[in-house]
Amino acid sequence: MHIEDLHRYCLAKDPVTEELPFGPDTLVFKTFGKIFVLVNLSDEELKFNVKCDPEHALILREHYPQTVFPGYHMNKKHWNTVYANRELSDQQLKDLIDHSFALVSPKKK
Repeated sequence: MHIEDLHRYCLAKDPVTEELPFGPDTLVFKTFGKIFVLVNLSDEELKFNVKCDPEHALILREHYPQTVFPGYHMNKKHWNTVYANRELSDQQLKDLIDHSFALVSPKKK
């Protein structure tokens, strides 16, 4: 996965905004004003933070020790930092983005 792929995938969700609230090196994707993906633009290797169910986050970190880490500068219980192009396929990366999006989206009644 390349940054352009991640960018297109996140913006294809509705509604989504992109911002640079933490400076020019951190791209943030939000839905309904809530962050669901943060991307570090300054590193050569693509990595991003996604929100995750706490139990699922621990399982991912255990199964993918070279790819999924506690969220950098985030609540380590609820956020993971994920490196693209390591142990996870592009589809698995998209699934993590979808999971994060679902967690911050308003719940339908």
